[in-house]
Amino acid sequence: MSSQQLTLARNLIRIKPSLIWYSKAYDQLSIESIAEAVFNYGTWQEFLKLKDILGIKSLARTFTKLNEMPRSNLLPIYRNYFRHYFEHYA
Repeated sequence: MSSQQLTLARNLIRIKPSLIWYSKAYDQLSIESIAEAVFNYGTWQEFLKLKDILGIKSLARTFTKLNEMPRSNLLPIYRNYFRHYFEHYA
Protein backbone atom coordinates (compact mmCIF):
# COMPACT_ATOMS: atom_id res chain seq x y z
CA MET A 1 0.00 0.00 0.00
CA SER A 2 1.31 3.41 -0.92
CA SER A 3 1.47 6.42 1.33
CA GLN A 4 -1.01 8.17 -0.97
CA GLN A 5 -3.56 5.38 -0.42
CA LEU A 6 -3.07 5.61 3.35
CA THR A 7 -3.54 9.39 3.21
CA LEU A 8 -6.76 9.02 1.20
CA ALA A 9 -8.06 6.40 3.65
CA ARG A 10 -7.27 8.71 6.56
CA ASN A 11 -9.09 11.52 4.77
CA LEU A 12 -12.14 9.26 4.56
CA ILE A 13 -12.12 9.21 8.38
CA ARG A 14 -11.57 12.98 8.51
CA ILE A 15 -14.71 13.49 6.45
CA LYS A 16 -16.72 11.13 8.68
CA PRO A 17 -15.10 11.39 12.16
CA SER A 18 -17.95 9.48 13.80
CA LEU A 19 -16.42 6.27 12.39
CA ILE A 20 -13.50 6.62 14.79
CA TRP A 21 -14.81 8.73 17.64
CA TYR A 22 -12.15 7.61 20.14
CA SER A 23 -9.25 9.41 18.46
CA LYS A 24 -8.61 12.70 16.76
CA ALA A 25 -5.07 11.72 15.70
CA TYR A 26 -6.11 10.81 12.16
CA ASP A 27 -2.54 10.97 10.84
CA GLN A 28 -1.54 8.09 13.12
CA LEU A 29 -4.34 5.67 12.25
CA SER A 30 -3.33 2.36 10.73
CA ILE A 31 -5.12 0.94 7.73
CA GLU A 32 -6.38 -1.88 9.95
CA SER A 33 -8.13 0.52 12.33
CA ILE A 34 -9.61 2.48 9.41
CA ALA A 35 -10.88 -0.67 7.69
CA GLU A 36 -12.27 -2.07 10.94
CA ALA A 37 -14.21 1.15 11.56
CA VAL A 38 -15.63 1.13 8.04
CA PHE A 39 -16.55 -2.57 8.25
CA ASN A 40 -18.32 -2.11 11.59
CA TYR A 41 -19.83 1.38 11.40
CA GLY A 42 -19.53 2.66 7.86
CA THR A 43 -22.16 2.91 5.20
CA TRP A 44 -22.03 0.92 1.99
CA GLN A 45 -20.87 4.08 0.17
CA GLU A 46 -17.96 4.49 2.60
CA PHE A 47 -17.01 0.85 2.08
CA LEU A 48 -17.04 1.37 -1.69
CA LYS A 49 -14.84 4.46 -1.33
CA LEU A 50 -12.35 2.51 0.78
CA LYS A 51 -12.44 -0.32 -1.77
CA ASP A 52 -11.72 2.21 -4.55
CA ILE A 53 -8.83 3.67 -2.57
CA LEU A 54 -7.15 0.40 -1.59
CA GLY A 55 -8.35 -2.01 -4.25
CA ILE A 56 -10.34 -5.13 -3.51
CA LYS A 57 -7.32 -7.44 -3.13
CA SER A 58 -5.61 -5.19 -0.60
CA LEU A 59 -8.84 -4.65 1.33
CA ALA A 60 -9.47 -8.41 1.34
CA ARG A 61 -5.98 -9.00 2.77
CA THR A 62 -6.64 -6.40 5.46
CA PHE A 63 -9.96 -8.05 6.31
CA THR A 64 -8.31 -11.48 6.50
CA LYS A 65 -5.67 -10.09 8.83
CA LEU A 66 -8.36 -8.58 11.08
CA ASN A 67 -10.50 -11.70 10.93
CA GLU A 68 -7.65 -14.03 11.89
CA MET A 69 -6.54 -12.03 14.91
CA PRO A 70 -7.22 -13.87 18.18
CA ARG A 71 -8.97 -10.80 19.50
CA SER A 72 -10.78 -8.69 16.95
CA ASN A 73 -13.35 -5.95 17.27
CA LEU A 74 -15.18 -6.94 14.11
CA LEU A 75 -18.82 -7.47 14.91
CA PRO A 76 -19.95 -11.07 14.16
CA ILE A 77 -22.59 -10.06 11.62
CA TYR A 78 -20.10 -8.00 9.60
CA ARG A 79 -17.36 -10.58 10.02
CA ASN A 80 -19.66 -13.13 8.39
CA TYR A 81 -20.91 -10.79 5.67
CA PHE A 82 -17.50 -9.54 4.57
CA ARG A 83 -15.98 -13.03 4.74
CA HIS A 84 -18.56 -14.16 2.17
CA TYR A 85 -18.19 -10.94 0.18
CA PHE A 86 -14.42 -11.26 -0.19
CA GLU A 87 -14.59 -14.99 -0.89
CA HIS A 88 -16.89 -14.22 -3.79
CA TYR A 89 -15.37 -11.02 -5.20
CA ALA A 90 -11.68 -11.03 -4.29
